[in-house]
Amino acid sequence: MKSIFDFFASTQTPTPSFIALMFPRRSPSTSPRPIAWDAGEQKSGGEEEPQRPRRSEIMASHPAHISPDKRFLIFFDFDETIVDETSDDMVVQAVPGQHLPGWLTDTYQPGRYNEYMQRVLAYLAEQGVTESDIRSVMEKIPATPGMLTLFQFLRNRPAKDFEVILVSDANTYFIECWLRRVGARQLFHRIFSNPATFNKDGRLVLRPFHSHDCPRCPDNMCKQVIVKDYVARRTQERGRPYQRIFYVGDGANDFCPALSLGPRDVAFPRRDFPMHRLITETHEAQPGEFKAVTVPWVSAEDVVQRLRKLVAD
Repeated sequence: MKSIFDFFASTQTPTPSFIALMFPRRSPSTSPRPIAWDAGEQKSGGEEEPQRPRRSEIMASHPAHISPDKRFLIFFDFDETIVDETSDDMVVQAVPGQHLPGWLTDTYQPGRYNEYMQRVLAYLAEQGVTESDIRSVMEKIPATPGMLTLFQFLRNRPAKDFEVILVSDANTYFIECWLRRVGARQLFHRIFSNPATFNKDGRLVLRPFHSHDCPRCPDNMCKQVIVKDYVARRTQERGRPYQRIFYVGDGANDFCPALSLGPRDVAFPRRDFPMHRLITETHEAQPGEFKAVTVPWVSAEDVVQRLRKLVAD
């Protein structure tokens, strides 16, 4: 297998994306993919075909008021980080027979997973899959070990401690279904994900989050762009930086935003998942390139233990 750095070096062409080459989707019955929703915001259905916002529009909508006194900023991925499955894989359970036809899975192209999932969701509607069917599947996805304990820890901290953000390449509908089912929606001040709403015909219409120039990430989302833009905007609004920034993830597309973290920040990669492997390879091949402290986790209770120590500093 090529080194990660072979892909970093080949930035002259946007051909197959870094993520797709390094860690292909499990098969096109699969994978995660998400516009930013404010805390408590509800979206109505829509019918238009997906349109891609420009990068400059990412921060166009203003969040509900967030206190400027937060000491720490923590980002979460969703699929295989908060939940123990990939929501795009799980939605296939709503299809009669619980599998997709080969002619559909064969349409997947590396780096264009969002477009593939648009076709999958259209197929689900053609097969009579309803909003209730999809919601039922999403609500049954299990949390990763210890994740609800981590949520409770964040919820119980003083209000000035944590600003909690979700950045996911899944979609807003899947995420909202699950978070509301476990009573965790209000924990998140902001959700950045591919927008998905039901149109008047009952089809879940998925749109790409944005466009970007990162050669490492899928066409529809670069989490580093989202993280850097959000941190810069919030730092300007607050008039000061956060004491520390944390990032909890698992996938190859979580490695890219973690590269933007500084030496006082902490990356929490799920142990032996792609994000962890990429960080390890980077440390070995280019010492000092990845600056954040790295704390792998098996259970999210591992994250709780480290956060307890850090917030006490």
